[in-house]
Amino acid sequence: MNITIQNDNTTQAAIEFIHWLSTRSAWARGVKTYALELIESLEGDYSYAALLNGATDWHAYSYGGSALIYNSDIAERLCSPSELKRCKGGYNQPSPRETWLDVQTRALSQAARLVHNAFTA
Repeated sequence: MNITIQNDNTTQAAIEFIHWLSTRSAWARGVKTYALELIESLEGDYSYAALLNGATDWHAYSYGGSALIYNSDIAERLCSPSELKRCKGGYNQPSPRETWLDVQTRALSQAARLVHNAFTA
């Protein structure tokens, strides 16, 4: 899906759409932050390919260093204070089945959906 951004008004409207979204959890606030960063990285057109910035998918985007790279930074962005304490600020992995980069991958995927909704709303 490719939607050409006609001018800054469309981008500004998408940013305002995301700013107005209700965020009650640390996860939702983190996803919202990723979405705003993705919009800021766009140059000229909106598409999933433009959002991915050359990566094949969100896993490659996350593991390739296009987003946060330190476990502690990812944990601080996506965890509540109690979760952050439980995982010792990102020192411990979030679960036995997942790394912090995997968690970031999920958050980026949700952020991309927010950006898509913002540009098509």
